[in-house]
Amino acid sequence: MVLLAVGLVLGAAIALPAWWRSSAAEPRVAAATTPVAPPSPAPAPAPAPAQPEAAPPPPPSEPEHDEELSLEDLVARALPAVASIQAGNARGTGFFVRPDAIITNAHVIDGQTAVKLQVGDRSFVGRVISVSAGSDLAVIQVERPNPSQVTLELGSSGRARVGQEVIAIGSALGVLSNTVTRGIVSAVRQVGPVTLVQTDAAINPGNSGGPLLDRQGMVIGVNSMAVGRQAGEGVAFAVAIDHVTQLLDSGRALPASQTPLRGLEQMFGKPSDSEEARARGERQLTQALESAARNAEQIDSYWQRNAPLCVTQTSANGDRPWFGVFARDGIAINPLSAYDCGTFLKTLSSHASTLRQQVEEAIEQARRSGVFAGTVRGLRRRYRLTWD
Repeated sequence: MVLLAVGLVLGAAIALPAWWRSSAAEPRVAAATTPVAPPSPAPAPAPAPAQPEAAPPPPPSEPEHDEELSLEDLVARALPAVASIQAGNARGTGFFVRPDAIITNAHVIDGQTAVKLQVGDRSFVGRVISVSAGSDLAVIQVERPNPSQVTLELGSSGRARVGQEVIAIGSALGVLSNTVTRGIVSAVRQVGPVTLVQTDAAINPGNSGGPLLDRQGMVIGVNSMAVGRQAGEGVAFAVAIDHVTQLLDSGRALPASQTPLRGLEQMFGKPSDSEEARARGERQLTQALESAARNAEQIDSYWQRNAPLCVTQTSANGDRPWFGVFARDGIAINPLSAYDCGTFLKTLSSHASTLRQQVEEAIEQARRSGVFAGTVRGLRRRYRLTWD
């Protein structure tokens, strides 16, 4: 029995699970009452320094005053600031220095107090507010100015260097607006109290009052005059822009007894009476042909409306198709037309005859003034008033 009990005890010990045998062999450790802190996380790597964002490209800026513009850019920027001026019978040019102020020559405004202005397709009225006959300058105030009007920046005659390129803009002969000529500064001269920039850029009647620009687009002079033939070709003058600055800032006007033109007459010798008469006759002829050209355009419209209904043939007799009326049997009409073509031809002939008389009288007056025949032919071609 004893042996049987011992065997049962040994067999039960062998059958106990391993975990119970282990715990029975080793003392049990009490659970910790203080919580164990979790392990500290590994320090994060330092972030790489942020790369600065690329700066946006700067907006396009206006050229510096010492930067030359291309000729095309210079002209494109300046033209919107140049105005054609009509003052009574006189015509010329001016340019905006402020949205409400235009500079021109005193001789352009011709004693008028109000003038008509044209910039591109826009026409408006200006009032003469300041005149300096001694420096041949005038300031025109614009009624109802456009705040976005393009203006020109004023420089100084001190910027003018002999030999540098300059651009003159104006309305040649008073009718050819936006005419651009190019030349160089020939000299900077003092004529009495007035500084003049001498240039070989062509300055024709009608260019007077326009800007003389350097290649940076700044105004260095106001185109004023070309001397007579006796002094040679390619000699023209612009009043230094410094006198404009004085007139705008202080209203300072030079006395009329000391005009630049009189100073030049002393320098080159006064033109002869015949040259003065010829120049005057050329101006009068230009104005007369300009008026005749406007009348001719009205006859053009009458012809275009009615000729398709009546005319079967017209002779080529000059610059306009209806000049055939000046030739014998020059215009043939359709006798079968339902339109009153006889009245059309009679009206056309009457208006054409009046125009022809206007032109021929102007040409005869120019001839008596000594205007050269070549000048007359050139003006007739310009205004399309040539016929056989």
